Amino acid sequence: MCGIAGIVGARDDAGIDGHVIHQMCETMVHRGPDDEGLFVKQGAGLGMRRLSIIDLAGGHQPVFNEDRTIWVVFNGEIYNFRELRRELEKNGHVFYTHSDTEVIVHLYEDLGRDCVHKLRGMFAFAVFDERNRRLLLARDRLGKKPLHYARSANRLYFGSEIKAILAAAPDLCATDSQALLQYFYVGYIPDPATAFSEIRKLPPGHVLEFEKDEVHVRRYWDLPEYGTYSPRSEEACLEELQHHLTEAVRMRLIADVPLGALLSGGTDSSTIVALMASLSPAPVKTFCIGFRHADFNEAPYARMVAQKFGTEHHELILEPNVVETVQSLSSILEEPFGDSSILPTYYVSCLARKYVRVVLSGDGGDEAFGGYERYRTHLQQRSAPWLPDWAGRMYRTQVYPRLPFGFPGRNLAYSVSLPWQERYIESVSLAPSQRNFNLLSQDFISAFQGEADPLDAFRCCLREGRASDPLGHVLYLDTKTYLPGDILTKLDRMSMAASLEARVPMLDHVFMEWAAALSPQWKMGTKGQKYILVKLAQRLGVPREALHRPKQGFALPLLHWMRHELKEFVLDLLLATSTIERGYFNKAGVRKLLNEFFQGHTNDYLEIWRLMMFELWQRNFLESRRDSEHSSTCLAT
Repeated sequence: MCGIAGIVGARDDAGIDGHVIHQMCETMVHRGPDDEGLFVKQGAGLGMRRLSIIDLAGGHQPVFNEDRTIWVVFNGEIYNFRELRRELEKNGHVFYTHSDTEVIVHLYEDLGRDCVHKLRGMFAFAVFDERNRRLLLARDRLGKKPLHYARSANRLYFGSEIKAILAAAPDLCATDSQALLQYFYVGYIPDPATAFSEIRKLPPGHVLEFEKDEVHVRRYWDLPEYGTYSPRSEEACLEELQHHLTEAVRMRLIADVPLGALLSGGTDSSTIVALMASLSPAPVKTFCIGFRHADFNEAPYARMVAQKFGTEHHELILEPNVVETVQSLSSILEEPFGDSSILPTYYVSCLARKYVRVVLSGDGGDEAFGGYERYRTHLQQRSAPWLPDWAGRMYRTQVYPRLPFGFPGRNLAYSVSLPWQERYIESVSLAPSQRNFNLLSQDFISAFQGEADPLDAFRCCLREGRASDPLGHVLYLDTKTYLPGDILTKLDRMSMAASLEARVPMLDHVFMEWAAALSPQWKMGTKGQKYILVKLAQRLGVPREALHRPKQGFALPLLHWMRHELKEFVLDLLLATSTIERGYFNKAGVRKLLNEFFQGHTNDYLEIWRLMMFELWQRNFLESRRDSEHSSTCLAT
């Protein structure tokens, strides 16, 4: 696991400075505290920070081919690298390391950009081909590892983190208002946008080629059509599921360092731990955090699972200083990020890092098997008889605006009046709160008159998804948007902040292809959500109490904290003159939101958190960068 960065000029006289590449790497020491490697030659510079996991002694990067004309820096793990190495050696390639990184450079020699099709794992890498003056960037199929890039002044900049690019090109720090509007609506900035107008994310399943001063981005993988395969029986489905998931877990146990598992005590993480226990000769190390607030303390369930499978269990019950933690995290998050579960993910990562360097996680099960409550609600509503389209439009445009706030059924009727696609997209966005409270300033909103709606990309994705059933359409949407933009971003950033590698077996692309094709009755129906996955967990011995309980997943007692410990902090932050003067928030709307919440009339704590994290990002990341750059300029003069 590493952080990678670099600059490649369109010509070999671009004058890349090795010190600048070093500065880019210095911004990501947390991603790779063990080692730094640089390559600078002929208008190209590659750099990396390494967290040593495989081939501890010989895996130094950048890695090169036999005649040192092709160089690679790599972040991630290639789980089938041993099989690939054997094939490449038969074809005459000579290896000088035992690392998974080296297979990439030799595959590129044989296949060029098509080398990505051979790789099974999580990855973001850069290959520089000296002979052709070509840079190839690639990101894994589901977006487990991040990769950003920017084109400026005949150069292509790239980095695992935006900070690395800004270290080399601070003039690229202009914010992208359209992307920030997307953040307000969905709580993260979807690929390929970033918070900065000149910096992009390479989308999952894509490669980028920079050659002859031209950039070409191409998709190399997509999910198959949903719902096309139905095993002949439940037993056959269970056997296939167990085979594919066991294989995915086994591959992710490859490491030359200690590894463990994040255990929330829910279906997904418990299933992963059960399979790890069956494959490991030694007790699995498991990690869980809990809170003293009983409604949000999953520790007893995790403890129950740990006892069942004889793990070496580590548990921490927290009463955290939330203000101090969010101040700290918002200073390292490069974009506003509104998922409050960054806190427990960070805490449990810090706990795990005391004992191991690698953990397996249960993320991905909800997107693969229909685990979110909104899926059930969506399917139930979609199957009900609806008003004619004209009646729905009349309610939304004529009736809804005239009904007083808090009128019983006002918002539910609005949702019911929408076509099913719009209803689902609204369920994952801030749109209802913006309608109710007018949270964003008119000046900010009016700047986008005539431009794309912030949710248009979601509508397009919903249409693109190939599915024979309605569940498949929304699973495709979430796998392409929410999963890489929120879930995997959270896991990558928080685990790497603790210098911990997180592996995700349920997002093995072979497993995901099988799960996507699986017909919907095995995922969700009259028998419950994630039906076949729960059946597998039962077969493996996961305690029933852990499987049949309300879904939490490293949740926080955030509503309680907001109304008590965080109340003054929230009020001071969101109603501060400096906050309002930025021009993003409508003060009257924000005040109304806060009043309704603190008086107990609504439970809109997630909307408040989203606004809070945006303002903290402004203060602790953007402003601190500008202050630092200003200080550096003053010292230089």
